[in-house]
Amino acid sequence: MSTRKLILTALICGLAILVAGGLKLIQVANDETEVQVLVLGDAATLGDMTVSVLDIDRRSEATLVTVTMSGVDLDAGAADGWRVLADGRVHEPLDSDDPGGCRTVAAGESTQCTVRFDSVESAPTVAYVRAGEQRQWASGTP
Repeated sequence: MSTRKLILTALICGLAILVAGGLKLIQVANDETEVQVLVLGDAATLGDMTVSVLDIDRRSEATLVTVTMSGVDLDAGAADGWRVLADGRVHEPLDSDDPGGCRTVAAGESTQCTVRFDSVESAPTVAYVRAGEQRQWASGTP
């Protein structure tokens, strides 16, 4: 094959890639993703777990989130999956030995417990992630 044919083939391939990329950009730009933000007290089911955020207590030493959880047995790590978005970053739960802290969940029973996070200054949004799904609750107060 001659050099001219190779250059022409490369240009055609490059043009095809450009057109495909442009079409994908148009497709993505028209996607409208709706994010549902729940209010405190609303329950959500994610996979095999039903959860709800009852209260968000912002204190100078920590942010305490009171939640209810029911579904499957969790022998440890019941606080895993909970996150707080505030101050421009995502906060993970702190390890807590508090008597009301989230450690376990018994199947068929509703467990109310408190998840402890770092203290935040801005209005927090609480999120729970499980089974590839995520739900969010907004505190509504700055």
